Amino acid sequence: MVTFLSGGTGTPKLLDGVEVAFSPAETTVVANTGDDLELGGLFVSPDVDTLLFQGGEVLDRERWWGIEEDTHRTNAALMEIAERAGLPGGPQYLPDDRQTAGRELSRWRRFSGIAEFMTIGDRDRAVHITRTSLLDAGHSLSEATRRLADGFGLSVDLLPMSDDPVASLVHTPEGMMHFQEYWVGHRGEPTVESVEFRGSSDAEPAPGVLEALSDTVVIGPSNPVTSIGPMLSMPAFEDALEETTVVAVSPFVGADPFSGPVAALMAAVGAEPSTAGLADAYPFADAFVIDERDDTEFDRPTVRTDIRIDGSEDAARVVRAVTDALDLV
Repeated sequence: MVTFLSGGTGTPKLLDGVEVAFSPAETTVVANTGDDLELGGLFVSPDVDTLLFQGGEVLDRERWWGIEEDTHRTNAALMEIAERAGLPGGPQYLPDDRQTAGRELSRWRRFSGIAEFMTIGDRDRAVHITRTSLLDAGHSLSEATRRLADGFGLSVDLLPMSDDPVASLVHTPEGMMHFQEYWVGHRGEPTVESVEFRGSSDAEPAPGVLEALSDTVVIGPSNPVTSIGPMLSMPAFEDALEETTVVAVSPFVGADPFSGPVAALMAAVGAEPSTAGLADAYPFADAFVIDERDDTEFDRPTVRTDIRIDGSEDAARVVRAVTDALDLV
């Protein structure tokens, strides 16, 4: 039995090779929900959706988000209406008193749908409508995720990290921003001063998560701060990782990140923005998988391979390296 911690695109890419070493029926994936947000009244769970679309073989693999060959008629119509009505574009938080109204799960992450700042495809939107309707009918995020996973025919067990609201908030000189506002709305350009996982101290892992963490855990090459950090910010979650076997795959080659704002975010939380910084980011890790060009040394077992993942063969190579690391623990 094995459990992968997933956020962004790093771990999903690794999962393309999971079957060379692990049976899908014995594989659990715990997805980050700190990036979730409510947009125009719909509850969007980006990291969960990437896994749904990947498992359902409809993922747009050029972008690693959204559905392949999706249309965007609703998004275009929203832009047209906003322009004609003279309404503002860009990320727009709902007023403070509306941030704590409505769905508890949406607290601190409610955005207006006017001139939608995230481009959501039409088929993609159907998933958000379904999820939101399930939530409004009284289902938990875990229950809604399970229904959607069944609908997409996933062969692994997919769990959200929590059914409670946890919001990844980035503090910048331009003010506080939800991570999606920072990364999508502002292209990751504002300087990051600090990162907050609001609500995490009161959040509990979703049903089944702690049980999954008692198995061997693999942290893929996802962003340690905003993809994995929200999970680790829940006290019960990190406590569980202290008690199990954990292998972490680096998202860096030395100081060079593969993608995204990982370096800026790690520096903002006081961690060295490099492979070496993983020792502080994951103090509970029992072994690491790093790139063969990386001269970082750890005081724990380390396996080196080419960790760049551009397809299923690359993913399989890195998964084999993970099993090699497990053999050393």
